[in-house]
Amino acid sequence: MGCGCKTAKPALCETLPAEQRQILEALAKCKGASGTKDIAEATGLEGKQISCRLTAMKNKGYVASPERCKYEITSDGRKAIK
Repeated sequence: MGCGCKTAKPALCETLPAEQRQILEALAKCKGASGTKDIAEATGLEGKQISCRLTAMKNKGYVASPERCKYEITSDGRKAIK
């Protein structure tokens, strides 16, 4: 469910859930890829919560996984938290 705008990526118009925003903001501050433990320390969220949110955000294109169990924010992820 989008906002009705005609962007190429309608998902960018959606409001991010608070936990996803927290994770993206933490990843935006990191230099390089981070593991779930690093993200948990930065956000205060539990590892299981983070893993579920990362999978959803990876499917939306907000997060990339350059290596196993490591994540980084994408340009779409940066746009989503602006």
